[in-house]
Parts: sequence; C-alpha cells; structure tokens
Amino acid sequence: MGLELADQLGWNLPDVILYPTGGGTGLIGMWKAFRELQEIGWLGDKLPRMVAVQASGCAPIVKAYEEGREHAPLWPDAHTVAYGIRVPAAIGDFLILRALRESKGFATAVDDDAILAARDEVARQEGFLMCPEGAATYAAFKQEIATGRIRSDESVVLFNCATGLKYDLPAVTKSLDHHQPVRYTEL
Repeated sequence: MGLELADQLGWNLPDVILYPTGGGTGLIGMWKAFRELQEIGWLGDKLPRMVAVQASGCAPIVKAYEEGREHAPLWPDAHTVAYGIRVPAAIGDFLILRALRESKGFATAVDDDAILAARDEVARQEGFLMCPEGAATYAAFKQEIATGRIRSDESVVLFNCATGLKYDLPAVTKSLDHHQPVRYTEL
C-alpha cells in the first residue's frame, strides 16, 4: 500500500494518513515502505503523519498511545460494528505505536454511532458504500478536523479496506402505492 500510494501520488505523500487499525499490519507496512523509499531517495524528507483509527468499543492502541506505553493492554469486552478493527490485542502493537510516534501522528477512537453516520453520509452524498472500518476513518477525519489535530489545509488520505456490501445494511422501505410497502435489502 505504501509503494502504491507513493507511486499514484507522484512520489508526493499526503500530510496525514488515517488507517482503520485492528491488527495494524497495513499501517506498519506503509510506514516501513515510506522509510525504505526515503532511504533509497525516492521520497524527500516529508513523510505523512500516521493516524491509527479505532472504535471506542475496542481501542487498545488509542489507550496505549495516550498513556505513553510501548505495548497495548488487552481490551476487555471488545465490541464494535466495524468487525475488522475489533482486535483486542494486536500482535504488532509496539510497531504501530512506534510508527505513530516516529511520524508525529496519533491514535484516535470513534463510536459506533459516528461510524454508521459516516457510512450513511458518504453513501448518500457520494454514492460510495464504505465498509464500517473505512467509515471509521471518515468519522475520525471529521472529529479531528473539529479538534484541530488535522488542519483544513492539510492533504489527507483515508483508507477504506473493504466494501460495505460485506455487511448487513438497514432495510429501506419504499411504497409503490398507498397499500403495499416493498422492502429492499442488500444481500
């Protein structure tokens, strides 16, 4: 992902990357790729700030980051609608935390209501059905723009790691006439 992103952006990386973080291998791999590309001279001095996005019902990396720990404690009773980031103990926790700190990034959590609202907003406004994990990055983006941790003048990439079609969607009821409602659902 790191090489592909750098190539597609003409070797000019964004200021910030938000990545839905469960096990964190994508975030770890991107940071490793950026550092290696920098070492061989394909990238300049500027690397993106990496942001680990988790759900508030399962946020061991956020907790460890905020507490200045090297390892994330096991998250008890992990729960979230974003199943791909419901990882109560990431095996590469120390590598995730190292990448966040080296990049001057951070870890943040969003609740399930914000995730679902973000998914629905993107679907309604853009016609693009994000998976809940990807929607978490959009919810986090909005949250962190409001807090100022991400500035409105920064370039930002949000990762969406799957299609929303893998998940149950709420049924939509549409009436064809006044007497017979029809229920549509995604399979």
